[in-house]
Amino acid sequence: MEDSDLTSSSNPPSNDRLAVQFNDAEIIIGLEVHVQLDTISKLFCGCSTQFGEAANSQTCVVCTGMPGALPVINQRALELSIRTGIALNCSIARSTKWDRKNYFYPDLPKGYQISQFDQPICGPGHLDIEVPETPGKLRQIRIERAHLEEDAGKSIHDESSLGQDSKIDLNRTGTPLLEIVTQPDIRTAAEAKAFLSELKLILNYIDVSDCNMQQGNLRCDANVNLHIPLGDHQIATPIVEIKNLNSFRSVERSITYEAQRQFEAWQEHGLTITDAPKQTRGWNDHAQATTLQREKEDSADYRYFPDPDLIAVTIKESQIKQIQKQLVQLPTELRKTLVEQYKLNPEDAAAIVSQGRGVVDYFSEVADGCQDSRIANNWIGQEVLRQLKESNQTIQQYPLSPKQFTELLNLVIDGTLDQTRGKEVLNEMVEHSISAQQAIEQLGIKPVDKNELVSLCEKLIDENQEVVEQIRAGNGKAIGMLIGKARKINPNANPGAIKALLSKMISQ
Repeated sequence: MEDSDLTSSSNPPSNDRLAVQFNDAEIIIGLEVHVQLDTISKLFCGCSTQFGEAANSQTCVVCTGMPGALPVINQRALELSIRTGIALNCSIARSTKWDRKNYFYPDLPKGYQISQFDQPICGPGHLDIEVPETPGKLRQIRIERAHLEEDAGKSIHDESSLGQDSKIDLNRTGTPLLEIVTQPDIRTAAEAKAFLSELKLILNYIDVSDCNMQQGNLRCDANVNLHIPLGDHQIATPIVEIKNLNSFRSVERSITYEAQRQFEAWQEHGLTITDAPKQTRGWNDHAQATTLQREKEDSADYRYFPDPDLIAVTIKESQIKQIQKQLVQLPTELRKTLVEQYKLNPEDAAAIVSQGRGVVDYFSEVADGCQDSRIANNWIGQEVLRQLKESNQTIQQYPLSPKQFTELLNLVIDGTLDQTRGKEVLNEMVEHSISAQQAIEQLGIKPVDKNELVSLCEKLIDENQEVVEQIRAGNGKAIGMLIGKARKINPNANPGAIKALLSKMISQ
């Protein structure tokens, strides 16, 4: 493990420290999640927030901090922040103000960031997550605050061996961010991933952000340290903030690595939270390791002071209630509904909810129409989601309406179509955007009467006496060979009906 950040005054290894095992330590984790809000313009000016445009093409005198330019608050950003706070059980401030957070980076053109310090828009709240190691068990993760701030620009570094140039793109400067800060309640890397997964799902459901991590619309900093029992007391290792994690995998792996690194560093050097300052480290995905960046600043280092160009915002109770009425049913409530109303098991309910509100609505309408939630769940989970993935579509773009899909499932349920022919009909319906009956006609699927089935089964028995004897000897699986032959002779024959008829005729 890397230890170049450790001071020369650290204590040499002791037998007491070496006797402690890593599993004896408790990992303490707090997250700071930066969410880009779904607005068409920036937080304090009218510049576009569209991703992927030419560098520095979406800037103005306000977001680049030109002298005399005055900011104007984006009302939609305020509303989305309140919506998020309500969904996360936060208290909503009746008055919130703006502060300048001073630091000097090349991608921060004003030399300060407009943020919120002592009066954030959202106060304490909480989010319940399922404990990964114990399915069905919930843990409450407290949220300390959520505050609005503007984003900085983007530094683009030349990572080739041809040069050392760095460039600055200020398109992102001024984009509205909501920073959601948890209490240090998370205890494992898996719990951190579970928290972020649930948070991302909620933000998608309430249309606050698309949370596209590849575009930087959801980023996370993880604060990590260890509480280690030593004799009759407990010590804490120095807190490390792992910056700018842009995937759930990076969050999980970086926390796992950092906890182990801190433990080994403590065993070797004995540093505790009182011996060393907080650190900021980065995650090197290629090396699968955290690397030292700098010592962590405290709030005093940022020299916060109220922004003189922006007045405080008053939020009325009526505004909060109006936003609350507009909120859709959240994932936790939907999972409960699917279990209690549609009799799905918790795993299937969670799988449907994880696909988004559109899939939940689609499933509900189909399950209500065919009156068989199990069949609806199986077909949507296995067939519809597969087709959406293959075509890179959303459920809103799926060519079959819930009513059309219900028509098909009813034909499977009443035995008109078996599973195999049903899937053939589904593919035909999707490819040509037609009804189930039209697809059946195009595929030439026709009902087979009982006399045809009897004749077919008699033919199979006469021509396959060896297989028949295997079945009579107790090899029940051998009947599948006969069913397969029957389908080749007559693709319209229902496998279930053939199996039942063959079993009866062979046993006589």
